[in-house]
Amino acid sequence: MKRTILVWSVSFFMTLAFLVWQKVSGPTYEVRFKEVIAGARVSGELLRTHSINGDMPVTVHAPDPVVTAEVQWRRYPTEDAWEHLPMQRDGEVLRAVLPRQKMAGKLEYHVHISKDGKSVEVPKHEAAVARYKGDVPSLVLVFHVSFMIIGMFFSTSCGLTGLLGGSAALRPLSQLTFLFLLLGGCILGPIVQKYAFDAYWTGWPLGSDWTDNKLAVGALIWLAAAWRCRGARDGRPVGRWWAVVAMFVVFVIYGIPHSIHGSTLDYETGEHIQALTRLLPARIG
Repeated sequence: MKRTILVWSVSFFMTLAFLVWQKVSGPTYEVRFKEVIAGARVSGELLRTHSINGDMPVTVHAPDPVVTAEVQWRRYPTEDAWEHLPMQRDGEVLRAVLPRQKMAGKLEYHVHISKDGKSVEVPKHEAAVARYKGDVPSLVLVFHVSFMIIGMFFSTSCGLTGLLGGSAALRPLSQLTFLFLLLGGCILGPIVQKYAFDAYWTGWPLGSDWTDNKLAVGALIWLAAAWRCRGARDGRPVGRWWAVVAMFVVFVIYGIPHSIHGSTLDYETGEHIQALTRLLPARIG
């Protein structure tokens, strides 16, 4: 009983930790900033993903009316000249909008904030890159994300059960893990990809999308583990080390930031390619 409580508790907190990591580490998480310029406080969040159905807003909270700002932007990845877009004041907020792009199109941009001859640039070192995507139906997205979370939970539970010498639970847990990773990653994942970037699959052998590839690896390794654990019974922890290895493989997979090598519009050819998107810290300043 104590071992079961330990396994479920650790699995819950490990799943939660990886869920948070996937959220904040990837290239779609907004860049948050807080700065002080000439005594004036400014803050905001720079978006890094947006719908193809509208222009992308850029906002800076700047209560001091003397503060001004402009957005410098260009298409990514190109050598286009930088466009300069002054931000307009709306009460305590400075606003601008970047033009909508085609599916998988990307824009890179900085915000230059000024007051009394002093200025600051955010992000400080590299431009933020925003990718435009199609809208995914909420129900599809909810099931996709939920199944991937549940798959992670059962993966950790099964691996820990094997690591601690459990036996009877290995077979059902390994099968549930494979089932949810299959449904969430290999079935619903391509459906989400189709809605967002008009392609069901951009991983091997059709492309090099890390997200597609890692989901396939996770499902395959747990298929093998479930097969090896099929003979597990009370007192017979058959396949336990397969479950342990599969758990650690999933840890590695979920440790890779989401969408870092995903679909990108090549503005010269009009085709979708897989390009590495630069990663920025979620908070600067």
